[in-house]
Amino acid sequence: MVDVLETETMPCFITRDLRDEPPPKISKLSIAAETEEDRYDIATSVVCYSCSQDNVDKASGKLPAVIEGVMTAMTFSKKEEVKAWEQEFVPCEHTLCLVQQDNTQAVSTGIDPLQYSTGAGANEIADSNHCSECDLGENLWLCLECGNKGCGRSQFGGSKGNSHGLTHATSTSHAVAVKLGSITAEGSADIYCYKCNEERVDPELATHLAHWGIYLAGREKTEKSLMEMQVEHNLKWEFSMTTEDGRELTPVFGPAFTGLANLGNSCYLSSIMQCIFSVAGFRERYYQLSEEPPLCQAPAQDLETQLRKLADGLLSGRYSQPDSRVMLSANIPEVAHQKGLAPAMFKYLIGQGHEEFATMRQQDAFEFLLHLFKSVSLSKHTSPQINPVQDFRFQVEQRLQCLHCKKVRYKVDEQDNISVAVPARPAATSDATGKQYESVDLSECLDIFTSTEVVELTCPSCGSQGGFSKQSSFKTLPRELVVNARRFELVNWVPTKLDIPVLVDDKPLDFSSYLAGEHDASEEQLPDIEESNIFVPNPEALDQLMGMGFPAVRCGKALHATGNLDPEAAMNWLFAHMEDPDIDEPLVLDRVGTSSSTAQDATKIAQLGDMGIEASRAQRALAATDGDVNRALDWVFTHPDDVVEKEEPGVGDHDAPSHGGSVGITSLPARYELRSIVCHKGTSVHAGHYVAVIRKTFPGQNGLSWVMFNDEKVVKFEDIEAMKKTAYLYFFTRV
Repeated sequence: MVDVLETETMPCFITRDLRDEPPPKISKLSIAAETEEDRYDIATSVVCYSCSQDNVDKASGKLPAVIEGVMTAMTFSKKEEVKAWEQEFVPCEHTLCLVQQDNTQAVSTGIDPLQYSTGAGANEIADSNHCSECDLGENLWLCLECGNKGCGRSQFGGSKGNSHGLTHATSTSHAVAVKLGSITAEGSADIYCYKCNEERVDPELATHLAHWGIYLAGREKTEKSLMEMQVEHNLKWEFSMTTEDGRELTPVFGPAFTGLANLGNSCYLSSIMQCIFSVAGFRERYYQLSEEPPLCQAPAQDLETQLRKLADGLLSGRYSQPDSRVMLSANIPEVAHQKGLAPAMFKYLIGQGHEEFATMRQQDAFEFLLHLFKSVSLSKHTSPQINPVQDFRFQVEQRLQCLHCKKVRYKVDEQDNISVAVPARPAATSDATGKQYESVDLSECLDIFTSTEVVELTCPSCGSQGGFSKQSSFKTLPRELVVNARRFELVNWVPTKLDIPVLVDDKPLDFSSYLAGEHDASEEQLPDIEESNIFVPNPEALDQLMGMGFPAVRCGKALHATGNLDPEAAMNWLFAHMEDPDIDEPLVLDRVGTSSSTAQDATKIAQLGDMGIEASRAQRALAATDGDVNRALDWVFTHPDDVVEKEEPGVGDHDAPSHGGSVGITSLPARYELRSIVCHKGTSVHAGHYVAVIRKTFPGQNGLSWVMFNDEKVVKFEDIEAMKKTAYLYFFTRV
């Protein structure tokens, strides 16, 4: 195998011949330093792209020093691997400024203050107590502010928990807690800040523990730390790779059957990228066999380069080979799966600057898909190349009608996915595995998504408070449709997954009935709310949002972005924009047509133009977002109807993009076939494991078969019906 080392000073490449040998298995948090000489026989050659010269003399000029520096440097993947297993925790304002209550208040928490001075006796008392809310005597977290003991959250490979520590923190606003079983005599322990929602370090831990009668001298750690459980989780977690009768699933190899190695909690990324590159638009856009990747000075920072590199790795088949490191035992014949590609550079780049995806923690696959779509849309697409996310985009029309005066308002939003609620209907019977739910057909979830509901709003025309009827329909449909099945409910403010089977047929699903109909010409429109430099949020909707705990500034922005009527639409907007850097800044409106909207930077307008946005709309979006390109792109997506309407297309033009720069198609029949799914195993989006199951064509075989991509393991899959019932994301293709 030849591996190309990417340097910051292109265009020269140094290539090396690699001998595959098994790396040492990571068994603890620290990773011993390892040189390339320990693993490979290395031969170097230098190629200059500028001069089109091969085998440049390695001894000429400063090349010896450059080669030595490159070959002795720690590889990018190794740096990321170390980061995956070693996390450096830091203090926060809540641990540094911790104020503890007087220890006489400990009586109410079950700690006897009279025994604080008894040293080891106090330790025994602290250790012998149970959770203040249940009978659990392990996985206990001590609130360092008031001394309350609450059980923690249930952890993979760890103790049980009912989240009573989290409940206490939420009800009291106390921030810092320590896991009692993790305290060592050296002063290390699991410290968690509920306000930061992060593991932290308490520089004064010994003093803070002594305040509650717990002393470090003689302490012994009795439970696994959170990091140890995380390492164990990453090393031991296995998705079932056998059939019901115990047979090993058959591994498959070849083009488009390449796995991705787990970099440490990266299964969410692997499953999404496998599904994305099974879509024709992404394959055609980034799998360019006839041309070289674009030459750039910093390939590690170039999304185009990294996506082309990943597409080539996944689709070419060159790396889809049995792992030569797997040794076959005489008694237990293991299946020789692939070694898998390690997408370290891509993971680093796509997560760069993002608060969540830049970390090595488990993330939500659906949120990553949305982040990927946005990043790809913001990247440059030089003609004739097009943005592949366009194939996923469509329009949803929302119809509001006052129940009193019958006036209506239509609003069109551009989307690249839909998220449907799965109704939870407890089954009549249950078993030892927990609560059981009745099966739900996916068409029922779509019926709910497009059904009419009543919302409590004040009519801007007649002033009635009798409410509105609201209905969402598809104004246009995409070529590729992503459906997120919401099976989660909040338990103690923690998203918990419900095991509700969702039935999806392999036969095409007809979406014709979900398309919006023609507007009634006799309908009277609700008056538009005149927009000025001062935005006044709808008071009823604002009260509802603030009652859910959202800050007023965020509520105002959400209502402004969604029409200032519907609190549910505003709430969905808030959830989608929680990570915006300016989410807590006051809303500032600019009048279109002023100097602020006409003097925008031409490069920003050109950048938006590369994404298919007309110059006039780009100017309008930049004026409304203070010239911020990222926010302007979001503005365009959330204001698709804010454009001068043009003549409707003729009957024969339905397969073309809709008028006014809108996206999607309206031709009938609108049938969609399930092509891939992302499945999640575990009770929380922040733990567990993701896999992708995709319909593929095998060489020499007619029709499509299902293939599971479980990180680096790629196998032919048989029990697809059971997997479809528990899928988290469904990818449909128009047929």
